Amino acid sequence: MSNLPPLKLSQRWHYASEQAISFLMQQAVENTDVVSLAAGLVDFASLPVKETREAALLLLSDDASARKALQYGTTAGSEHLRGLLLKHLARLEGTDVSGLGIDRNRLILTTGSQQLLSLVCEVLLDPGDICLVAGPTYFVFLGNLHGVGARTVTVHTDDDGMCPQSLDAQLAQLEQDGQLERVKLIYLVSYYDNPSGRCLSAERRGPIVEIARKWSKHQRILILEDAAYRELHYNGPTIPSVLSHDTTGDTVIYTQTFSKSYSPGLRIGFGVVPQELVVPLCDRKGNEDFGSANFNQHLLSRVLESGLYESHVEEVCLAYRRKRDAMLEAADREFSDMEGVSWVHPHGGLYVWMSLPKRLETGFRSELFQAATKQHGVMYVPGELCYAGPLSERPRHQMRLSFGVQSPEGIADGMRRLASAVRAQL
Repeated sequence: MSNLPPLKLSQRWHYASEQAISFLMQQAVENTDVVSLAAGLVDFASLPVKETREAALLLLSDDASARKALQYGTTAGSEHLRGLLLKHLARLEGTDVSGLGIDRNRLILTTGSQQLLSLVCEVLLDPGDICLVAGPTYFVFLGNLHGVGARTVTVHTDDDGMCPQSLDAQLAQLEQDGQLERVKLIYLVSYYDNPSGRCLSAERRGPIVEIARKWSKHQRILILEDAAYRELHYNGPTIPSVLSHDTTGDTVIYTQTFSKSYSPGLRIGFGVVPQELVVPLCDRKGNEDFGSANFNQHLLSRVLESGLYESHVEEVCLAYRRKRDAMLEAADREFSDMEGVSWVHPHGGLYVWMSLPKRLETGFRSELFQAATKQHGVMYVPGELCYAGPLSERPRHQMRLSFGVQSPEGIADGMRRLASAVRAQL
């Protein structure tokens, strides 16, 4: 046994410790016979083996291009891929690159979009600074905020996403309380929200940008638009990004990833950021990795150039639409007779958000979670993880259900098990 004094870890570690994602992963490992409706992983069968093999063979067939891919890259990422991504983003916005009005130097390649979320927190937020978030919101990003000592303020959200009137009122209240100068960021998952599956309506996107500008009195308040699920669109309207409403390019940070639409193993995301943030973000990123995996960036370039990507996304969306429909049909079949139970019908993404009667708690320590995992063999993500603020003030009766990993048959089985657990508690 060591005679040395105990290890003293940093305050940043204390901020970031005890993340819920670690507990969920541990539960999945320890309960292998449980049907997981919790895992936010992508469909295993749809991973693009053939497309990636073809792209890799193309990349490695020429010694010069192969060596370039196997060398170090740059912190901001492959200039060639950034050019391709401008074309990709322009296609999503229904315009061309000139109509997009974005210089490729404002585009940064990251290790998945999660790295950009983390970098933005590191660069923008000091302990005590404020980020406004939807309620509910992506719980891993709440961990990023907590990890830098930031404060979170929840803005009322309905079926059309974050409410502009509530955002405006919340900022007015912060000014009245003398806290407006600490507000730095507004965070939105703009398409098929993780966890709720909701999409921010077209009518709300422009007003939210204007509200951020209106309240930028002490310093600029930025909007962080997380568009991770944008391309997982199954039905409903096609909506331009929040970024498209930022005509001066100084208010919105946009991030997207290929983890959901192509492959999480490549770990490629990208961000479009205001010009003033490019150097600060790259400085911070350079401290961590000198640039994300260069080979993977060259590989994705081949995928995009060959036309393999678009056809793969079509296949993925078809597979996920079947799974979403299977979960919604199972919800109708298993839960319709339970009073006080409701769920969102998403137009895309990977999740269905379910609300139970308020008296029925869903947290890790609740009777329902214990019974669901130990007796009925099914797992979900407790909804309380997806809200900011003290646990005592959060809704405790909701859950996030994922249809990404399970087959339609597995989804039906999981929903049957979950309904049995809920019915027993009711």
